Amino acid sequence: MDLFAPWHLIIIIGAILLMFGGKKIPEMMGGIGKGMKEFKKAIKDEEVKPTDDSPKSIPSAANKKEPLKE
Repeated sequence: MDLFAPWHLIIIIGAILLMFGGKKIPEMMGGIGKGMKEFKKAIKDEEVKPTDDSPKSIPSAANKKEPLKE
């Protein structure tokens, strides 16, 4: 006996249709699709941006002049 027989999938799909209704499922899938497109676009944009890996010079504390405290 298989773990997931075809009739198992039919029962699962029927239960999902009963819970969410036929109209709500396409709306949810559309929202998921838009989210995936935005995520992929953000990842792609992040890869395209050039990065400056050169280290920045940090001023040392010895070069700073502080006022005398009395």
